Amino acid sequence: MTAIPLALPFPRPPRWVRHALEMLRQAELSGLEPSAYGLLDRPWDPATCSPQVRRELWSWLDDVAGWLNHTYAWQTANVIPACWPAHPALVRELAVLTCLRAAAADATVPHPMEEWHRYALPGFYARMNERQGLGCPPGRHVDWPARSWDADYRTPSAAAERRRRFDADAGDQPSAGAPGPVIPDDDEGAIP
Repeated sequence: MTAIPLALPFPRPPRWVRHALEMLRQAELSGLEPSAYGLLDRPWDPATCSPQVRRELWSWLDDVAGWLNHTYAWQTANVIPACWPAHPALVRELAVLTCLRAAAADATVPHPMEEWHRYALPGFYARMNERQGLGCPPGRHVDWPARSWDADYRTPSAAAERRRRFDADAGDQPSAGAPGPVIPDDDEGAIP
């Protein structure tokens, strides 16, 4: 019989994810302007990553979800459902939590790890439960309950009504063209 270690190691980031994190670390150390970070893959925000990084990121996040379930999910409310990729909010939350945990593990002092345990992990579980509840029991994915509300939000008539209200609030006519120049009403920002 093989013994299970008391503390399973945190899943190591795959090669291209490690490379992305290292590039970000070097950019920060070199004093690169934060606006230039938009050109770099940021694994905590999967939408910013190249397809190559995303392919590895999904595998890493899946490993981390399994590690979290095995290590921390004593109560069923803290289990990340197997269908987590079908829940966009959970995908984003898990990416942030994973990158925070990796950064905490790289620290030379215990404080970042303690903060991850004290703030990041409980916050993740609280937000997951607030958004998902116990909505996806084992083997049964529950589709997005608000799907019809989102579909209604995206209809042309709903979008037109929002634009009409925006225009009315701003005093614009719906057929008005492009906005004119902004003229400050005080000396701040005025053109001499």
